[in-house]
Amino acid sequence: MKFIPNLFTLLNLLGGCLAIAFLLTDGMVLVPTDQGTLFFDLPASIGMASIFIGVAAVLDFFDGLLARLLKADSSMGVQLDSLADVVTFGVAPGMILFSFLRLSWSAELTALDTSVLYLVPAFLVPLAAAWRLARFNITPSNLPYFEGVPSPAVGLTVASFPLAYWVEGDSGMVRLLQESWFLYLIALLLSVSMVIRLPMMNLKMHSFGWKENQPRYLFLAIGVGLAMWLKWSAALPVFAAYVLLSLLFQKQIR
Repeated sequence: MKFIPNLFTLLNLLGGCLAIAFLLTDGMVLVPTDQGTLFFDLPASIGMASIFIGVAAVLDFFDGLLARLLKADSSMGVQLDSLADVVTFGVAPGMILFSFLRLSWSAELTALDTSVLYLVPAFLVPLAAAWRLARFNITPSNLPYFEGVPSPAVGLTVASFPLAYWVEGDSGMVRLLQESWFLYLIALLLSVSMVIRLPMMNLKMHSFGWKENQPRYLFLAIGVGLAMWLKWSAALPVFAAYVLLSLLFQKQIR
């Protein structure tokens, strides 16, 4: 029975690999306009990458839960979990940002002369995820908070972008996702949030009291409200709310 948590971890890794496969296979497509011209766009199937990252996040939650229930915690499991998370919540989200950066630069008049170096900042996310997870493996695991934002939170935030792009239509978020400056800023901020050594809120609650869980209840209320209002475009504001509440309630989360 002790192999079951590691099996879930490997399925998490498989989800990340499948997400990358969809991102690599479909690339960009030429779409005709009503005026008869053509423009580059991302295929709707890129949303499958988001779905596989989401499924992998569920599996990532259950591998830890099962390890505790089955008393199957092991050094092997810790290392395997971090290796899987680097791919699923680091490399796959980096590839999503890479795809959107390609899309943003394809709209420029100088698109054919665009250097691949302009796309490299997308990979700040996997680099930061690898650094954070390596540090996590050598940090005491009994801390009541996270040092920096967990990589799954960053991975899920980026994974929402393709779904927002295809579901939300002509929203402000969709327009921002076509701007290279916005994508560079997001890549930088998400990467810094993972490697920064500030305490970030752990959402696990050991009681239901208001005083000790005030930032968690506030985050839950804000998250639900934003999700109802913005739908798939809510992921980034929810992420920002998580970071802001963690910084405002440093004493409560320690």
